[in-house]
Amino acid sequence: MIILLCSLASAETLAGVSLPDTVYLESNMLYLNGMGLREKYWVDVYVAGLYLPSLTSDPNQIISLNAPKRLHTKFIYSNVPKQKMIDTLKENLQQNPDISSSVIDQIDDAALWMEDFTTGDEIIFDYIPGKGTSFTIKGELKGTIPGEEFMQALFSIYVGEYPASEQLKYGLLGK
Repeated sequence: MIILLCSLASAETLAGVSLPDTVYLESNMLYLNGMGLREKYWVDVYVAGLYLPSLTSDPNQIISLNAPKRLHTKFIYSNVPKQKMIDTLKENLQQNPDISSSVIDQIDDAALWMEDFTTGDEIIFDYIPGKGTSFTIKGELKGTIPGEEFMQALFSIYVGEYPASEQLKYGLLGK
């Protein structure tokens, strides 16, 4: 008798959301740096996981790192309208004083890809040097915004000096 053993990849869990410890982006292995919970007015909205080539709790290093990286968000709230997502993204970008107007214009392009979200829906932001930041929404690649500057602005929203949420930031930093 032959017994076949399968091993499942380890996973971290936060607020009922599990994310794998490692993912591959193109041929690069990325490690789950941390997971954080995004709350708004005491409502749990989504859980996000940050994947990097190596673990770090230095936000400046994460933002400036010109290497493959991923931000994976999974919604736990049942009703997040498209327009609310667009408004929140723009608001968070504008709170970061170092973000250029050209990046804010690029977010207008990405806004066309947004949808209404409900529990279980996902947005994945993948950055590949030389290609840009890809938006995968509900399992469908919607498009890519070229440039390192946009990637830095996007990751600043999550782990920068003026994050959308301090709680989310510290979770993503693995603290």
